[in-house]
Amino acid sequence: MGAAMDAAVFEAFRRLIYDKSGIALRNGKESMVNARIAKRMRELGLHDPREYLRLVREDDSGGEIVRLLDAISTNVTHFYREPQHFDFLAVCMDEWLRRGERRFRFWSAAASTGEEPYTMAMTLLEACRGYDADVKILATDISTRALARARAGIYAAEKMEKVPPDLRDRYFRRRPADRGAVMYEAKDELRRLVSFCRLNLSETPFPMKGPMDMVFCRNVMIYFDNDVRRRLLEEIERLLKPGGYLLVGHAESLTSMLIDFATVKPSIYKKPA
Repeated sequence: MGAAMDAAVFEAFRRLIYDKSGIALRNGKESMVNARIAKRMRELGLHDPREYLRLVREDDSGGEIVRLLDAISTNVTHFYREPQHFDFLAVCMDEWLRRGERRFRFWSAAASTGEEPYTMAMTLLEACRGYDADVKILATDISTRALARARAGIYAAEKMEKVPPDLRDRYFRRRPADRGAVMYEAKDELRRLVSFCRLNLSETPFPMKGPMDMVFCRNVMIYFDNDVRRRLLEEIERLLKPGGYLLVGHAESLTSMLIDFATVKPSIYKKPA
């Protein structure tokens, strides 16, 4: 059993995590942080969080802070999460295609293990059937561990339950796994639309130039304070095309911080044309 994390060590981790990721940990999260880093400490043969804190601080390569942020990051997601957003995406895509537009760029800002950008890709491929359209999705996350799973594009059968069977069979191939389990792997048609890369949303400005037609930045700003949110939203506004859309999580109310955007409906905002 390792040593418990005291208040001073937690505060040091909290400052470090905020400085490196923008994630603002609330008071009372000592046990959560302790539990999240426990596996890495065991791998390193460490027993005291102070030892691990010292190692992170002294690692000039930067690799250990990435592993710490991997451990701390919350990667809760599933296919078709908050499905109204994908319905909205399909409606917008149909309208744009009917207007004669053929080049589209999208951003999944907190892509986690890939379910969101792959759902976007399925929605867009279905909307584009019969059209010759140039569609790309940029999918980013701070967690290298989550991105590795997203790039692999392999999901257990229970993870696919919210995917309509016809879309599952069209865009994923069934493959056997150990002990008789069933897994599904994204087909090339789906993968071609999505590019994954690591991005820290608290480190602005971003390297992308835009313009983006739509940005999904859902259920991530709840972990940031207002300073980080403001910088992130300024970058999203820069990257969106005039008339482009920002979609956030249903639990995230940003009206007071998006005074230059029009509210289309709760959690959906439009940049002025």
